Amino acid sequence: MPYKIYIDFPLTPELKSRIVNGTRGHQLVIPAKPATVLGLGDIEPEFYDCDIIFGQPQTDAVAKASSLKWIQVSSSGITRYDTPDFREAMTQRGIPICNSAHVFNEACADHALAFMLAQSRQLPQALASQAPNGTEAWQAIRSGGVPLRGQRALILGFGAIGRRLAELLAPFEMQLTVYRRTPRGDEGMPVVSESELPAALAESDHIVNILPDSEATKHFFNAERFAQLKPSSVFYNIGRGTTVDQDALVEALKNQQLREAWLDVTDPEPLPLDHPLRQQSNCFITPHTAGGFAGEAEACIDHFLKNLARFEKGETLENRVI
Repeated sequence: MPYKIYIDFPLTPELKSRIVNGTRGHQLVIPAKPATVLGLGDIEPEFYDCDIIFGQPQTDAVAKASSLKWIQVSSSGITRYDTPDFREAMTQRGIPICNSAHVFNEACADHALAFMLAQSRQLPQALASQAPNGTEAWQAIRSGGVPLRGQRALILGFGAIGRRLAELLAPFEMQLTVYRRTPRGDEGMPVVSESELPAALAESDHIVNILPDSEATKHFFNAERFAQLKPSSVFYNIGRGTTVDQDALVEALKNQQLREAWLDVTDPEPLPLDHPLRQQSNCFITPHTAGGFAGEAEACIDHFLKNLARFEKGETLENRVI
């Protein structure tokens, strides 16, 4: 059955050829100004009678698309779609919403592991140092590293990224614990509830925040939660900047309520050069590059095409979130 597919995704000529070849037999609608994760695009009139949307559609426009049968979001995050009203509307209409978590989980997990190894081996300090062998400064770097093996790590948010990170950490024989909004029973490791979270935070050496952006997670990590951490712990954020009260994080770093913070996401992005977080010597920031990799856009299109084949056959869709 041919479908009318709206491609709300930035396309180079090469990417356009890739998606045209992969959707032969279907009708494509490609807007002049597609949307991005951070910005809304133009809505072409044909949007409203399309069967499938791939990209970053506007939620108010989706509500008026009477023929819609499925939405494939082109990012791992679904912030603009993760609201009670939108979820209820899509559920009532029977419209599945999928994200592209499996496109970005490997790179994000690699990034988190790189953060963990860099702090373990004191790489920022070592790379910045010219201390001669045997000096006090040299000895401080050499003895400052804490191996990951056997340490405790708490992963908050256990979707595709969290699962992949847990797999990467397996050889280090770490003691892993998970916090997630809705446990499924297939985590393969202990899952803590909201009431158990303070104790889990207090005993963890590494706190990896992969929580999504939503009303429920805004400033999830606040002064109270940072106060629950032990001073030797390390905090990582590869989820969303809005989940952290950054003023509270600055104070926690200043007061040594935690040892270090490693952030790939901030609020806003980019973080201003004069922001207090940038002034903390124990805070390390990358500019929201965790999910990026060579061939990212091609992989995103291929993920959509794979799901399209499943949709055509009536099979279970990958990365369904609604």
